[in-house]
Amino acid sequence: MSDLLSVNNLQTSYGPSQILFGIDLHIPVGGFATLLGRNGMGKTTTVRSILGLTRAHGGTVHFLGERIDQYSPDRIARMGMAVVPEGRLIFPTLSVTENLKAFAAKRNTSPEPWTLERVFAFFPRLAERSRHMGNQLSGGEQQMLAIGRALMTNPHLLVLDEATEGLAPLIREDIWTCLGTLRAQGQSILIIDKYVQRLVQLADHHTLIERGKVVWDGTSKELSDNPELWHRYIGV
Repeated sequence: MSDLLSVNNLQTSYGPSQILFGIDLHIPVGGFATLLGRNGMGKTTTVRSILGLTRAHGGTVHFLGERIDQYSPDRIARMGMAVVPEGRLIFPTLSVTENLKAFAAKRNTSPEPWTLERVFAFFPRLAERSRHMGNQLSGGEQQMLAIGRALMTNPHLLVLDEATEGLAPLIREDIWTCLGTLRAQGQSILIIDKYVQRLVQLADHHTLIERGKVVWDGTSKELSDNPELWHRYIGV
């Protein structure tokens, strides 16, 4: 498979403080990859740099075979990269249906695009709450809405930053189940999360970073066979 996303030697700073020191990350078409590390090690900065929200000062980012590291965030989004942000950031005074319709687009060529009806079938709880405002939803429902909203753009790549942060265990499992289904359907995914035990069951490839540098990358089997990596770099 060819790379859908290719990040090479990515370097990013905030003012005089350099945060990323040559990040490499590659996701093939249909791949499910993770970015792992303790808090403050550069995971979100990496995602922001890929999305164009924080401008990199070195390295390259290619998406769909096109160099995008100098593109604006809206141009990158229109190419088919959708993010489920940390904190969800749904519109609190719009209904569930309005939140979803606001993001409807067709950014890939799937013969079965994501529609309002398909999202409601995927997340029945959202269908039940379709008329409720965003600020009337539980944390788990808001996360389902944030994922559904991203899917409504019909993205080539779905990016989730802290996908299950702050969710109750049962709700976390619901989200993992949904992501497993998406993977089986061929959706390309990049995820940041800390629950390595579940991620090694779902993802194909993992990249561990510490202090803005890649310290390890490999397959789920390789990560499962090296639990010392979890304790050293993730704190599990």
